Amino acid sequence: MVKQIEPGAAPIGVSPRYLNWTPAILGALVATALSSILLAFGATVGLGISSTAPTWRDASAALWILSGLYLIIQAALSFGVGGYIAGRTSVAPAVSDADEIEHRDGLHGLAAWALAVVLGVALAALLGSASLTRSNSNMSSARTSAAEPLLSYEIDRLFRPLRRAANVDLSQERAEAGRILLTSSSHSGMSSEDRSYLAQLIAANTGLAGPEAEKRVDGVIANSRAAIAKSRRSSVILAFSVAAALLSGAVIAWAAAGIGGRHRDGAPMPHWMGARGSGVAYRREAV
Repeated sequence: MVKQIEPGAAPIGVSPRYLNWTPAILGALVATALSSILLAFGATVGLGISSTAPTWRDASAALWILSGLYLIIQAALSFGVGGYIAGRTSVAPAVSDADEIEHRDGLHGLAAWALAVVLGVALAALLGSASLTRSNSNMSSARTSAAEPLLSYEIDRLFRPLRRAANVDLSQERAEAGRILLTSSSHSGMSSEDRSYLAQLIAANTGLAGPEAEKRVDGVIANSRAAIAKSRRSSVILAFSVAAALLSGAVIAWAAAGIGGRHRDGAPMPHWMGARGSGVAYRREAV
């Protein structure tokens, strides 16, 4: 008799590797590309937990929750597709144990998930570093502040003049005021010395009288404290959403790779998908 080898199976006498990196890399690339498209779409339609624009702080709690759910859903879809491709394109192991095949396929999906996460973090870090380098290349540390762009609107209100000569550069004063405003969110709040200095700085650069400058400073301090608090809450929501998205993505990638492996071998689907006969073991019989 002539022995027949199923497509995708290892040749006789050759033991395939437990993990093939080519399917894992392919699945990771597909997952990263799909995730990038979905994230760009969500950011375009306004599903962002935070933004550089001051109006994002007026967003409702429902929008924050919807943004977090969208982040989780896109991760589930992206990692699911990547895991399925990794399992579907991997080489079928020459074993008859169904559990062993499930574990090997799931490992390919998990490897695709890990590579996609690392690739996504690397791309985000690269884009972030390029953006920071471009924005700060011509600015000294004295003219920059971490308050921008979080408190850009508050700083604009603070330095809104009654009259001002043309082409006046207030970059250094704005940066200093921004660093002072950041202290308003501390446990003890802004010190009276910083408040007095800020009022003098505003009076000197806007032409306001002393009492009017102090009134403006008090209003901006209150608004800055509220803005920083909202930013912290959005950061917490974003952190939980990212963690949930990545952890659920690992589980979905593992399960999707198992489904891809079953499609590769022509095996029935598992019980939890509503299919019958999932207990039939994988077998490659020689005829």
